[in-house]
Amino acid sequence: MTPYRHESLTDFSVETNKQAFASALQKVKAGLSKEYPLIIGGERITTDEKITSINPANKKEVVGIVSKADQTLAEKAIRTADKAFQSWRKVKPETRADLLMRTAAIVRRKKHEFSALMVLEAGKPWKEADADTAEAIDFMEYYARQMLELKDGVPMHGTPDEINRYSYIPLGVGIIIPPWNFPFAIMAGTTVAALVTGNTAVLKPASATPLIAAKFVEALEEAGLPEGVLNYVPGSGSVIGDYLVDHPRTRFISFTGSRDVGTRIYERAAKVRDGQIWLKRVIAEMGGKDTIVVDKDADLELAAQSIAASAFGFSGQKCSACSRAVVLEEVYDQVLDRVAQLAKEVAVADPTASSTGMGPVIDRQAFDKIAGYIKVGKQEGRLVAGGKFDSTKGYFIEPTVFADLDPNARLMQEEIFGPVVAFAKAKSFDEAIDIANNTEYGLTGAVLSNTRAHLEQAREDFHVGNLYFNRGCTAAIVGSQPFGGFNMSGTDSKAGGPDYLLLHMQAKSVSEKL
Repeated sequence: MTPYRHESLTDFSVETNKQAFASALQKVKAGLSKEYPLIIGGERITTDEKITSINPANKKEVVGIVSKADQTLAEKAIRTADKAFQSWRKVKPETRADLLMRTAAIVRRKKHEFSALMVLEAGKPWKEADADTAEAIDFMEYYARQMLELKDGVPMHGTPDEINRYSYIPLGVGIIIPPWNFPFAIMAGTTVAALVTGNTAVLKPASATPLIAAKFVEALEEAGLPEGVLNYVPGSGSVIGDYLVDHPRTRFISFTGSRDVGTRIYERAAKVRDGQIWLKRVIAEMGGKDTIVVDKDADLELAAQSIAASAFGFSGQKCSACSRAVVLEEVYDQVLDRVAQLAKEVAVADPTASSTGMGPVIDRQAFDKIAGYIKVGKQEGRLVAGGKFDSTKGYFIEPTVFADLDPNARLMQEEIFGPVVAFAKAKSFDEAIDIANNTEYGLTGAVLSNTRAHLEQAREDFHVGNLYFNRGCTAAIVGSQPFGGFNMSGTDSKAGGPDYLLLHMQAKSVSEKL
């Protein structure tokens, strides 16, 4: 088996790379306003109702238009996937893995075009979009290799007169509901995990970013994916989301998104419908209220840089983003002042420019929500940086820093999903860990300290699925830092980890008497 490697990030300080990305942007711009159909069983279906994908940095610019499914088409997609499962489940795991490797190679050749589309559709700056595409490639290649390791099952202890074998078989039809904030990486990762394990799927992309999903389905088709194995069905959650989750032929749901939607899916999936002969499985990655703890002996510049990067990367629109900084009182002012300075240095602009450090938030709904939290923050704490927002052309919000928050304040408890970080002071490291754990979430966290006993204490007591020492709390790497959290952050599925594919399969034990 070929040794695993991570996809390299593009170095945009190299002029040829910069020019190549600019050319890709121009190519994608030339195809703006194109219409994309549904894909069910390989058939392209155009509907009267549409989803219009808007550039969040320029509200007047239509990136593309996608046909919108109703319940009749959702039913067709489920039935098509169910029929395709009967043949796809018997395709050799090696063949399914090869398909992922082939798709990854196709995406790699068109890497800048996929990234450029995310710049326009999701408002991602160049580096963020490039990392998103690289992660999508990593997911495909990692899961392909993982399937090759799992295909023969697990050796069992023999008995004198029996052969015992323990293997994994696919579940059935999966509903894939990815988020808009990692419109390629998470969408691709959740989709191919279902396919490589022998399941078929219905992909309902996020309504804010359906185009990148359409392009990905095209890449899978180019790689040789049989018709009906994956069905591309954009639509609203209220019209087809519940319908797909509730359907008796749905075997599992793979969801990434908000706490409220995730708990709704979990509840609905638990109900056994007429004609349903299994208990549905839910793979859910939900929200976060992630904390970086700074000890009194930490490298303060590293701490400030880590907080700023984790809080303001992709406008704070990451479930792993640093939303809270809990700093020991001895170094609180120094860290706060430096983060405020770094916030003011972030270049907020249209992400099509290579110099942009932070682009817009995704849409009007997000803009209004974040703006509302900034108003709350002015009542609960002290504004030390940012706080301004402007939706004249696009949905732009300044990197914002609030100080002196009570641990139970709304800004310290509720997921904002925007470029806002709240600072709280701790009298001791024990208190800092208590504050860090004082939310209903448990996704990511970080501790910056040079005291080994404190790091080991955090290893035991900081209750998050992904904990980082002396670095930021974002940017988990496939195969190195499997990603998923505790409590209301989801089912701790650990995407990009060694046991993630097992969530898409069931074990079967076969014994033969000799």
